[in-house]
Amino acid sequence: MNPWRSSGPSGTQWREHLPHALHQGERVWQETNCHVDLWIELLHSFGLDPCAALAFTVTQDFEGDQFTFLRFPLDDLDRLYGTEVQELAIYDSLEAHVLAQTLRGHTVLVEADRYYLPDTRANSYRSQHRKTTIGIDFVDAAARRIGYFHDTGYHRLDGEDYDGVFRKLPHFAAQADLLFPHVQFAKQARPALEGNALADASAELLCAHLQRRPLVNPISQWRAAFPAHLDALFDRDEAYFHLYSFNLMRQLGANFEFLSKYLLWLFAQGFDIPPTIPAAAQSIASESMVMQFRLTRAISCGRRDTCADCFDVLESAYEKTLSPLAALAR
Repeated sequence: MNPWRSSGPSGTQWREHLPHALHQGERVWQETNCHVDLWIELLHSFGLDPCAALAFTVTQDFEGDQFTFLRFPLDDLDRLYGTEVQELAIYDSLEAHVLAQTLRGHTVLVEADRYYLPDTRANSYRSQHRKTTIGIDFVDAAARRIGYFHDTGYHRLDGEDYDGVFRKLPHFAAQADLLFPHVQFAKQARPALEGNALADASAELLCAHLQRRPLVNPISQWRAAFPAHLDALFDRDEAYFHLYSFNLMRQLGANFEFLSKYLLWLFAQGFDIPPTIPAAAQSIASESMVMQFRLTRAISCGRRDTCADCFDVLESAYEKTLSPLAALAR
């Protein structure tokens, strides 16, 4: 018998979880960020379709040093799925509060250290201290094990990793000024919308979010700032380049790949979406990856590459995505 399938004190069971279709098949960007990827899988685990909540992707802007970090608006999750997200005050131990919420059938969103997460074995586990967000829905305090959502899947940890996530290791006690992590919990407060009601509400959210789209092409703004960014990339180390590419190329590319998937979902729900619009959005995803590869090669060779033709493709594709989509919403 698999011990992870037994009921723990939280009253839930270790789940057999297959990733949502958004995290399977052919994708340019396999991962986005810890927030969006976690919520896709969490909604999927509730039996809900996260595609309906992707309308917010039309609002992404260039913020001067990065593209807007992808994040599902909590009001959208509430309206579409009846899923409420509340702040969780930590005034006792983190373990006690997480256990209390999972006993109620809620999922707790915890700011955690990737150092203690076995699913990050390829890059951070036991090698780097980096914060991320996990969604815990299973706690067995006696056995010191949890089940949690992170990135594109559902995972488990136990033993010393359990103590690390819950800050029970001796070195945490020695840090008298250690601040509590940011913690929220998600609960199904009302029935989710279904069928035509879900599709109609999602389309209404799209119209509302289009009213909040950038007034100026954000890729044009990035292009103007890029020469200074390129100077910084040549002055800094490889670790900085990875952070830069995560916050610019990946956030931009993944955002528009999700927008493309969303528009195809709307088309499948019966909305008249010309195929040229999701195709243009997908080209932003592809060209962002091309640009990332080009910059990797250029920096490794010490060759300055302004990526002018990449910017040409990205700027044009943006105009072919947002402008006709906004016209449809009028």
